[in-house]
Amino acid sequence: MSRKKTARHKSIIDELTIHPAMRVSELASALKVTSETIRRDLEELAEQNLISRTYGGALLRQAVEPVLNERHKAHIAERAAIGKKAAPLLKGSKVLMIGSGVTTVEVAKRIAYEMSNITVITHSFGVATVLSFNPTIKVIMAPGVYHAEEGATHGSMTCQFLSNYTADWAILGASGLAPTGPSDALADAADVYQQMIRQCTRNMIVADQSKFDRMATARYAKWNEIDHLITDKKPSGPLKKALSSDEVQIVETPSP
Repeated sequence: MSRKKTARHKSIIDELTIHPAMRVSELASALKVTSETIRRDLEELAEQNLISRTYGGALLRQAVEPVLNERHKAHIAERAAIGKKAAPLLKGSKVLMIGSGVTTVEVAKRIAYEMSNITVITHSFGVATVLSFNPTIKVIMAPGVYHAEEGATHGSMTCQFLSNYTADWAILGASGLAPTGPSDALADAADVYQQMIRQCTRNMIVADQSKFDRMATARYAKWNEIDHLITDKKPSGPLKKALSSDEVQIVETPSP
């Protein structure tokens, strides 16, 4: 690869780091090259799994997520606000399914505080732990292969177990939110989330704006399968258009 092309690829990644979703025309203008050159570069970067192609542009692929303990230290106020906003929407539910992740743990904290006499089915030890402070909430833990860094069970055993239950709501986190749908950095977690979506009447994504316009390893749903997105800022651009087209209700939290 020529030095000029290497420098251009680096510049594309730099641009997408600042603006995670960009159109070919925008990149061509920023780098002062033709659209044809940008398209070829994007194809090569996509083959290296550094970006994901979208219609007319590209998304920066989500790097491997930090482990759960590290994620607990970031966006603390935003996640707490999301949890506070999400819990009231679940009023009247009898059975919930909750996925793993730091934001879903915040929702579980509010559920433990605000709800009673419900059943929660989860594969997350963090979710189960915070719900245990409310003795009126029955927690059912899904079995499976334990993923220590995520603090959750995954695998075929987990999915098979979940297939035996139904619930009013699935509450799920995400590593990335792209116009094509929510995704997770762990393919095994995405399998569990897909199964939860199948078993639930309504489905909710809880994620802060740092996940916007990013695509992680495994997409686990299309937006037409999701009812609500609870977040700290309303998305814009192609993501906003996709959510609107599929009638996803966006619930924005007050500024922390």
